[in-house]
Amino acid sequence: MINVLIVDDQTIVRAGFAALLAAQDDITVVGEAGDGREALRIAERLPRPDVVVMDIRMPGMDGIEATRRILALPGSDNVRVLVLTTFDVDEYVYEALAVGASGFLLKDATADELVSAVRVVARGDSLLAPQVTGRLIREFTKQRRNRPQAPSELATLTARETEVLVLIAGGLSNGEIAQRLVVSEHTVKTHVARVFTKLNLRDRAQAVMLAYESGVVVPGENTAP
Repeated sequence: MINVLIVDDQTIVRAGFAALLAAQDDITVVGEAGDGREALRIAERLPRPDVVVMDIRMPGMDGIEATRRILALPGSDNVRVLVLTTFDVDEYVYEALAVGASGFLLKDATADELVSAVRVVARGDSLLAPQVTGRLIREFTKQRRNRPQAPSELATLTARETEVLVLIAGGLSNGEIAQRLVVSEHTVKTHVARVFTKLNLRDRAQAVMLAYESGVVVPGENTAP
């Protein structure tokens, strides 16, 4: 069962999301919050939600700060945040991903897309479609005047693990990476797990961010098959 916390300052939106998600056999809505502070208070309770559906733009504590604080709580290693935005390339989206969100969804997404998105991030994947990833990361890197120094942990990756990181940054799934490298999907999962462990990453969204920020992948490069 996927436990979901819904955070949005619009009561009607929250109610609609809650009704839709609660109707799914594998999803339970464990709480609703109208702003970031309330979301933080709810998230501090045990057990932690598996997925937080987080609006970005809210009065008081916005979704970015709420995401940062929720993911910093003890025992939140497995919490995933799905941020909601009105625009497909929103300046706040970059910051939300930078503080640990696992992906983003447009507020005008269909009911099926919302349900699917919750399931995707709950299983540890990032909601960053290849065509969106390229545009989003290119814009992100343009806004970063001072590129952070590449983490020293990158040097601990093997050549194959680096290759897997590059393909993750290209938006490829484990199955697609397996086809690209002509190996089993189980082998890819092992490589991905090692990359995450060595680089201290939560999920694929953070892997994408690190790959572009550190220069392992340069915006405009074609990493897809």
